[in-house]
Amino acid sequence: MTPAIDAHVRLDTHPTHPSAVQAVLTGSQAHVALMALEAADWSVAATNVLVLARIDHEEPYWADDAAKRLTAEGITVEITPRLQEAIDEEWTWPNYPMPGCTRKEIREISNQAQRIHDDIRNGRLLIHAHARDGHTTIAVGTYLHPGGKSVHLHGEDHLRQVADTFVSPAQALMAFEKFHAAQMRPGPAPMTDAERAAIAARSVFDVTTAKSEPPRPEPETVPVYLAAPGDHDALLDSFLDAHREFEKWRTWSDDTTHAIHESQTLRIERVHETPAREVTWTVAAYETPVSERMWVLTATGTTPAPVLQDLLIHLADGDGWDSVTGAPADERMVTAATRPLTEAGWKHTLTGFGIRWASPDGKAGVQFDPLTAQHPQNPAAWTIWAGTGPDRPTWAITASPNTPSSLLAGLAETLTQETGTRQVQPGREPTTRLTASVTTAPTVAASRSR
Repeated sequence: MTPAIDAHVRLDTHPTHPSAVQAVLTGSQAHVALMALEAADWSVAATNVLVLARIDHEEPYWADDAAKRLTAEGITVEITPRLQEAIDEEWTWPNYPMPGCTRKEIREISNQAQRIHDDIRNGRLLIHAHARDGHTTIAVGTYLHPGGKSVHLHGEDHLRQVADTFVSPAQALMAFEKFHAAQMRPGPAPMTDAERAAIAARSVFDVTTAKSEPPRPEPETVPVYLAAPGDHDALLDSFLDAHREFEKWRTWSDDTTHAIHESQTLRIERVHETPAREVTWTVAAYETPVSERMWVLTATGTTPAPVLQDLLIHLADGDGWDSVTGAPADERMVTAATRPLTEAGWKHTLTGFGIRWASPDGKAGVQFDPLTAQHPQNPAAWTIWAGTGPDRPTWAITASPNTPSSLLAGLAETLTQETGTRQVQPGREPTTRLTASVTTAPTVAASRSR
């Protein structure tokens, strides 16, 4: 019988990463378990805390495999009920490109891809260059151990495979350049979302030494135009997950995401690495995939997420194309676009820049410039903002003259009827006069057609 080792391993799901697993070690011989887990590609995240974070989301399976191996060595292993549930769960990849594979074969292919990822991450596989091949990434690299071969890689994350092998880096690079010279970029490709998430999962703090943070004040409910910006990247990811008719593309620098409708006539651009008060969203519509742009709308990175969410929902409903190239905004269109503002009692005035509607509290507004609207391609015939004015806004949305009135009316309805939240600033009492809008928000939301 294998002698018992004074080490206890508690395996549990990761507190923030959806599929990662963490191991907490105790006992006078905990180092024995630690070395065994490190050999199985677990990462030390803190004192006697290890994390298994993979790009193929198979962590529960491999955690169960590690538990069996540790138990066979005489180490006590505890698996929490929620991790056991994840281990027992039967799932498969949606739209897997190799439909003839069994679940076991899929896991083997994913594990091979994981090994390639680990070799790159740990410096065992040096990537010389990468390129795009259709919808995926290809790369050329060399294994750095003695006698290591050079390889061509194809695919990303759990689908990455060795496509070809070469006896020397020069031979591999010449073959790669022969077919991909125009698209070649030096070094490895930008990290994928799965790779970034795995890194974040390994970067946990030591719960035994961390100090508890003071409790944060409860957020206050405010009109939607005063709400906090929220997480725009998460908003876009959720939208793309729910609307498969939009295809996601990332630029080479990985700082911009494009969401393109399957018709190729509606395109959404989200710039990630830009100051929040500058334009980070651009939506453009086209009559055909190769025609001139019909209309364009932009939004700054400080725009409240509920406003952007309603905009995306409107686009997904399929009526974001109901405009005709060359048809300037007329009085009927302006009236239809601003009817929710008028019905909500927003003050209507004429200014030197056109027509302006201001919220009752004066903290938000909508402006239409008739002179600018005479030029259909001008991107700012309409300006929607919150703050002291359109020149110094907290956030702003601009739209060209041909922007559909239904879309503008939807934004106006959002501004007048919906609420959001923001964090109470220290030393400032929550706003009390907004109680009525809080209580009516559910009824308003239920009555909306979208």
